[in-house]
Amino acid sequence: MQSVDRAITALEFLARRGEAGVSEVAAAIGVHKSTASRLLGALQGRGLIEAAGDRGRYRLGYGILRLAGAMGGRLDVTSQGREICEELAEQLGETVNIAVLQGDQVINVHQAHGGGAISVNNWVGRPTPLHATSSGKVLLAYLSKPLQDRLIDAGLHRYTAVTVTDGRVLRRQLAQVHVDGYAITAEEYETGLNAVAAPVFGAGPAAIAAVSVSGPAYRLPVAQLGETARSVVAAAARISERMGHLG
Repeated sequence: MQSVDRAITALEFLARRGEAGVSEVAAAIGVHKSTASRLLGALQGRGLIEAAGDRGRYRLGYGILRLAGAMGGRLDVTSQGREICEELAEQLGETVNIAVLQGDQVINVHQAHGGGAISVNNWVGRPTPLHATSSGKVLLAYLSKPLQDRLIDAGLHRYTAVTVTDGRVLRRQLAQVHVDGYAITAEEYETGLNAVAAPVFGAGPAAIAAVSVSGPAYRLPVAQLGETARSVVAAAARISERMGHLG
């Protein structure tokens, strides 16, 4: 942990200074010059910093942009989708979320509450499973086949009596997502909670996020999910357009 803290401190120091020598970095992070040199060498090896000419000085490298870019898409989809999600939540009177893929889970990055929403759950930042949520099924459906298979074959945990735990059934549902343009879940993650989600696309063919509407099963019954899906798909398409998708 100490090494990680020193590395972060060194990167922050270079970000403030623009560029600095080994001695300056050593003083900033409170270590011997030889220790700072090894640390800077490791960071340079990963492309996070680079030599600033031939004067023994360093500056941030393009590897920082690679890391920032991975997060930038999430930040963009949140900013571009916020207004649309607020409108959708108000239209349907239910909770609307934008979610992205993080490893083998789904992370909600934005939430909007409609006037009729009674849930006080804050889903932002909360990891949820791929196979038992509508957003998760959407994101899983658009992954490459090898990655999709790996995640499914790792095992499907049961959360409720109706959670899909059979890989063959889940794969059929994922194929249907491409036909329908949306995914639904009916009390698969939480008893009494139904949801429908649609994919958000960027400039490429991959789904970069999912927009979902969720609500109590008595107010958002399965028979109504298809109708609700039309509004969700339309909202997702509007966000996709803002994200550079050409349709």
